[in-house]
Amino acid sequence: MRFTKMQGCGNDYVYVNGFTEHIPQEKKPEFVRFASDRHFGVGGDGVIFINPSDEADFEMEMYNADGTRAEMCGNGIRCVAKYAHDKGLTDRARFSIISGGKVKYMDLTVENGVTKAIRVDMGEPILTAAEVPVVSKNRQSVDEEITVENQTYRMTCVSMGNPHAVVFVDSTADLPLEQIGPHFEHHERFPRRTNTEFVEIVSPEYVKMRVWERGTGETLACGTGCCATAVACVLNGKTGRKVTVEVLGGALTIQWDEKTNHIFMTGPAEFVFDGELEYEV
Repeated sequence: MRFTKMQGCGNDYVYVNGFTEHIPQEKKPEFVRFASDRHFGVGGDGVIFINPSDEADFEMEMYNADGTRAEMCGNGIRCVAKYAHDKGLTDRARFSIISGGKVKYMDLTVENGVTKAIRVDMGEPILTAAEVPVVSKNRQSVDEEITVENQTYRMTCVSMGNPHAVVFVDSTADLPLEQIGPHFEHHERFPRRTNTEFVEIVSPEYVKMRVWERGTGETLACGTGCCATAVACVLNGKTGRKVTVEVLGGALTIQWDEKTNHIFMTGPAEFVFDGELEYEV
């Protein structure tokens, strides 16, 4: 089984070319758990299959490290875009990728045939509580209280195709994320679990963020989480509509366009290595 390891701001996945490599659908969760294991497999935050699509130029079929499906990954979709262009699946610098039933549009910065940065139109944020989904008495869950392990927090919930709860904190440096992250993820108010972003405001143009991703745990970055963070910052009057979000693995530039209501995410994607994996299908 041939694969490619890639990362975007340290958010690393195992990428499989679904045009040439084939695993029965029912075996994919097992394969994902094996490949994602950092001791017995390749190691990564999950596995992403790059497939043909009738609805877009490519399909991103994404799995968390625990073998569960995920709808969207901002860092992952940038890596898919770089893979598709730099590995010769397309020679265009603008094309579309579908993930979780939603089509996203890529705009690549290419130098000497190599993709240096990718700007992704992530579409409109979903704020209706029932669609995030989050259990709430309000139509939108903005600056709402939530009690986790007998401690009260305030959260703003956003979906970027996957659910996010954004919590503002004074400092991200000493956050006991390993302790509180799982309790947010599995809280009864999140019927499909949630990704949780803990955000420190540095300035109206710059924030720091740490993320607990459902099905994976803390990761070095989360592209959709950075998008959700930017939306929550605007809704709570913390920043302007264009903000740099610093994560443990780097930084992404996020812009919430007022005219179109679309979120634009710009950031890097990098190859780490290609390899072959012994796996019986």
